[in-house]
Amino acid sequence: MTVEERLEKIEAMLVVLVTRAAVRDWYSIEEFARIVDRAELTCREWCRHGRIQAEKKISGRGAHASWVISHAELLRYQRDGLLRRP
Repeated sequence: MTVEERLEKIEAMLVVLVTRAAVRDWYSIEEFARIVDRAELTCREWCRHGRIQAEKKISGRGAHASWVISHAELLRYQRDGLLRRP
């Protein structure tokens, strides 16, 4: 393997690491669903039923606000799972 090939391989791995490690303050339902490997509809229902702590934020896409989930809640979900039904 040449030095150039090794550098290209290292650069490709760095791109993967950077995209995986990108931490955001808030995640949309689509982003949250992708991270936890669930369907968007499922995650939206979790928010609606209080199984995930989420907030409604104006998205600029019309009259309806969309759910957003904080990074802290993502970490809590990954550690503890869904909240109990209220």
